[in-house]
Amino acid sequence: MTTTPVFPPPREAAALYRGEVMHARMKPVTHRFAYEVYSLAIDVSRLEEADRASPFFSVGRFNLAGFDPRDHGARDGTPLDSYARDMLRRAGETVEGGRVLLLCYPRILGFVFNPLSVFFVHDAEDRLRGVLYEVRNTFGERHTYVAPVREGELSAAGLRQERGKLFYVSPFNGMEMRYLFRIRPPTDEVALRIIETDAEGPLLSATFIGKKEILTTPALLRAFFSIPLLTLKVLAGIHWEAGRLWFKGMRLVSRPPPPAPASFVDLDPEARPRTSRVEP
Repeated sequence: MTTTPVFPPPREAAALYRGEVMHARMKPVTHRFAYEVYSLAIDVSRLEEADRASPFFSVGRFNLAGFDPRDHGARDGTPLDSYARDMLRRAGETVEGGRVLLLCYPRILGFVFNPLSVFFVHDAEDRLRGVLYEVRNTFGERHTYVAPVREGELSAAGLRQERGKLFYVSPFNGMEMRYLFRIRPPTDEVALRIIETDAEGPLLSATFIGKKEILTTPALLRAFFSIPLLTLKVLAGIHWEAGRLWFKGMRLVSRPPPPAPASFVDLDPEARPRTSRVEP
């Protein structure tokens, strides 16, 4: 792993990243869409400070926009920074101190749906030591892929990680897949690209690229009024695009039982059913 911080986290307790989500399906039919969104990057060790960023933004309370810690992590009252470090420890990576940044959609008028939320865990020298990919589907299930940053995965070009697929997301995609994560962690901008592959190559690519704006009242109001119903836009977009795929001839793949809440190693696709070091 690098010995100097390649992507030091932003210093603010909370920031917005405004940009575009793009999905591109390569097979068995082609399909592409893109739309504007904005994400929240919040330092989960400084929630009280983030709560004071704007009178229109609250932590744990109803507001125009907000963040509720109970939407993420263990959802049992465990502080999110402690949760993220504990998950990495269970994956064999001990990180003392440092900042834990969570990139997710904010609550808008009390509502939120996060297909993907990403924890970035840094050490006291601002080096990125681990990432938690918290994935949700529209069936109310979730799974977290815990991914310590290993030697050679992080460079000035970004973070490159892989995981075997364990969790049912798209009703059109089977389970014998791998995820390729290509990440530029949040600084002045952020870029997330997830490529879903099968044995013959890439099947689907999902990308978010956004530029940072410090969370202030003007920035928040600009984001809100440009996309006033962000949560509904995300959910409606998921179902609209699913309908379009259906009419293009895609057929549903049956949903297996959900996996354990978290996985801590990359399981070989041939290793199913799920085996060692997957949370019971």
